[in-house]
Amino acid sequence: MDLHKPVTILLVEDDPGHALLIEKNLRRAGITNTIIALDNGQRAVDYLFSKAGYENDPHPAPFLILLDLNLPVLDGYQVLKIIKHDPRTRQIPVVVLTTTDNPQEISRCYELGCNVYVTKPVEYDKLSDAIRMLGLFLTIVKVPEKE
Repeated sequence: MDLHKPVTILLVEDDPGHALLIEKNLRRAGITNTIIALDNGQRAVDYLFSKAGYENDPHPAPFLILLDLNLPVLDGYQVLKIIKHDPRTRQIPVVVLTTTDNPQEISRCYELGCNVYVTKPVEYDKLSDAIRMLGLFLTIVKVPEKE
């Protein structure tokens, strides 16, 4: 990401261990951007649309979203559909970051509008390496300016 512009990363991950591991390895890859971690899909939607407790919370933007699919309340598919069908949020890049590697699920995410789909390896070391590689990739990603 263009580190000269403030880009906030919204990490939507219900497993606190994975969330910590993701943030730690993004930092190791040189990502210094603000990372906001939320643990369910409904909180992510509420945060993005300033609802349910986030009304008076000024949101730094633009965003890049790292989205797990297996989330409580609203799952990642529902969150992705909401984000990509609303004109206020449809341009936000969404990286699906999940353990699901089913080809139908991957196709479904791209049909719903995800920008990148990354399968999280199950083994700790491989997951750490994959997140570091994702972090290196994110250092060159450009996101749209906030409208």
